[in-house]
Amino acid sequence: MKRDSHAVERETLLRIFDEAFDRKAWHGPNLRGSIRRVGPEEASWRPKAGRHCIAEIVVHCAYWKYAVQRRILGTKRGSFPLKGSNWFALPADLTAAQWQDYVALLDDAHQSLRETIATAPWADLCAGGSAGAGRGTPRPAGHIYGIALHDTYHAGQIRMLKVLYERSRATETGVTPGNRTHGAVSS
Repeated sequence: MKRDSHAVERETLLRIFDEAFDRKAWHGPNLRGSIRRVGPEEASWRPKAGRHCIAEIVVHCAYWKYAVQRRILGTKRGSFPLKGSNWFALPADLTAAQWQDYVALLDDAHQSLRETIATAPWADLCAGGSAGAGRGTPRPAGHIYGIALHDTYHAGQIRMLKVLYERSRATETGVTPGNRTHGAVSS
């Protein structure tokens, strides 16, 4: 089967996209790896009132994967499973089921966008195509690089929240938690 003339560029976009999310990367933990072994209590913990928690970051990342896919396909808003955009108000105390649903939302959004990147006509990814990119508007390929950077940024932010959470628990109990698997989402 003959590969299209832009197969190498498409493969590069997919590799960068996947490394930032769930593939081994030189920079350390990716977004999916950063939430491994996080349970609902830790996912909903805030370092300070008004600051984002891990669960909000996870849903935020899922939303922006959805938004990038929408831009590539030129579709209208309204099909994201939660009401709102960008940052979402989530329950203060998550159940294990709610946390697992948010992680599944992130996984589904990633897989859906990945399929779009893998199958969209090259013109739609780099020449504007159905995305209707105007003058000065980043092309969809730029959005794909951007969402990979977005995942990497938030992976680091989550790692920092995990450290702060562990420190807060150690301060409250006088003991550093040893078992991080109770109620946690595994990979």
